[in-house]
Amino acid sequence: MLAAFPDAAQSEVEAGWEDRWREFHKPVRIGPLWVGPPWETPPAGTLAIVVDPGRAFGTGAHATTRLCLELLLELPRGTLLDVGCGSGVLSIAAAKLGFAPVTGVDFEEPAVEATRANAAANGVVVEARLLDALAEPLPDADVVVANILLDAVTAVGSHVVAPLLVTSGYLVADMPEPAGYAHRERRELDGWAADVFARRS
Repeated sequence: MLAAFPDAAQSEVEAGWEDRWREFHKPVRIGPLWVGPPWETPPAGTLAIVVDPGRAFGTGAHATTRLCLELLLELPRGTLLDVGCGSGVLSIAAAKLGFAPVTGVDFEEPAVEATRANAAANGVVVEARLLDALAEPLPDADVVVANILLDAVTAVGSHVVAPLLVTSGYLVADMPEPAGYAHRERRELDGWAADVFARRS
């Protein structure tokens, strides 16, 4: 390599590099919920969501996930659709909180696989489907949660029919305007925001 790139620098890789990412995957508490990796032990008396993200997005520690979990704790229970389910954190938490049935959809196969595996590991039932939420029909639900990019959040309003829509995945300076929904509540954390919208009659 040095013959091809004479100006390149080299250094030894420290032992254990392949597991160092685990140092950044720390458990979090949101009310009665504990979200953490398989190598951590949840405290007694918590509703534990044990998540191995694998190749999917979502450890539970990101502010947008935490905000969505805060909001889910306060919403009436019913059927739930998780749009962009990632590793399944929100779907699994919803199932443990008493939402049923819970469906998670994502357009990436690793996310669907991770959600199925994590749901099974947590002993809950989540139907995870490979689906493009902006191009294919979505199942009806009492609550839809969408922790995804701002443009996709705005577009989701035209694709779902639900009394309540919980959205996140964007900064506090942004405000999605999903078609057919009126804004009801906002939460903020570390510069990120999450909102609850109610469907207009």
